[in-house]
Amino acid sequence: MRVEEATLIQNPHAVREPKENNLEMAIGHEVRAARRQLGITVADLAAATGLSIGMLSKIENGNISPSLTTLQSLSRALGVPITAFFRRYEEPRNAVFVKSGEGVELERRGTRAGHQYRLLGHIDNNSSGVMVEPYLITLSQDSDTFPTFQHAGLEFLHMLEGEVVYRHGDQLFHMQPGDSLFFDADAPHGPEQLVRLPAQYLSIISYPKSGTEPG
Repeated sequence: MRVEEATLIQNPHAVREPKENNLEMAIGHEVRAARRQLGITVADLAAATGLSIGMLSKIENGNISPSLTTLQSLSRALGVPITAFFRRYEEPRNAVFVKSGEGVELERRGTRAGHQYRLLGHIDNNSSGVMVEPYLITLSQDSDTFPTFQHAGLEFLHMLEGEVVYRHGDQLFHMQPGDSLFFDADAPHGPEQLVRLPAQYLSIISYPKSGTEPG
């Protein structure tokens, strides 16, 4: 099935405007941008806030660290929340690298015999508001079948080795190497039939941070 480009709301190749790694510069950039958006001069903003033109120039050029009281005055005059002034400030972005054969081997709730789960990476504190759990799942000759997983979020499977018939709700999908399955994980799902073993596939689960952790 081909996904029409119009249905995708994010351009994966787009590059965001770089953020500032200096707090004063970040605040100054946002103050100037908000002022220009309103089409007013520094003198107009000075009159609206009671701040001097010189002080405002220093703020916009990142030469001074404004107090919270000053930021509150600017917020009211410009009609933006105080948090808007910190939008461009650079925050750390984490990355996790896992070498082949490594990762954290664990048992997830509901795991049965012969199902090996290897967590390939995990970032707890991130700016997206979404939790993502990438697993490498290996099914051996001793594996049970259990189409009973059901949890919040979305799940993506990509078959690497072997063959399984995978259930999602009342549908069955015969998965071979190179096949993918993307689904709403709130429906019962799991391996229904182990056709050729050993079988191995990637399972990537995503769910809101505030949501229930997958079982």
